[in-house]
Amino acid sequence: MENYDAYSAGAAIGAFFAVMLIPALIVATVMIIAQWKIYTKAGKPGWAAIVPIYNIIVLLEIVGKPTWWILLFLVPCVNIVFLVWTTNLLSKSFGQSEGFTVGLLLLGVIFYPILAFGNYQYLGPAGAEGGLRPIDPSLNYKDPFNPPPPPPTPPSAPEA
Repeated sequence: MENYDAYSAGAAIGAFFAVMLIPALIVATVMIIAQWKIYTKAGKPGWAAIVPIYNIIVLLEIVGKPTWWILLFLVPCVNIVFLVWTTNLLSKSFGQSEGFTVGLLLLGVIFYPILAFGNYQYLGPAGAEGGLRPIDPSLNYKDPFNPPPPPPTPPSAPEA
């Protein structure tokens, strides 16, 4: 039987946490950058995404809800309901439906960067309270491999 010392066990645990820390930092960086871009699309300062508590206040302004809602995020169980509601309002503010909200909630690492860097425009708080106008990414599509032909040149006047 081999004799293990505490140093080698501590080193193994430290290496494990270091290996787990790198992907967590990458995911956190991607989410911060995506949130920064979402805030700037909505006309708010991007740096607000990295300030604790203030980022929630700015998010509530983006979705068009009062600032006192931040107190509801402090109440256990109620905060889950209002988190889902706020996420749905964020989705609607960018012209998306409830399906996109589900994506933001379940696969946020994928859907927040899609919302940030995709062809989605901020329509106002909760879609300007009007009917949703989903953004069609195929609009204004320019095929990179088959550019449109140049416009015809007008015929020149005959010289006399």
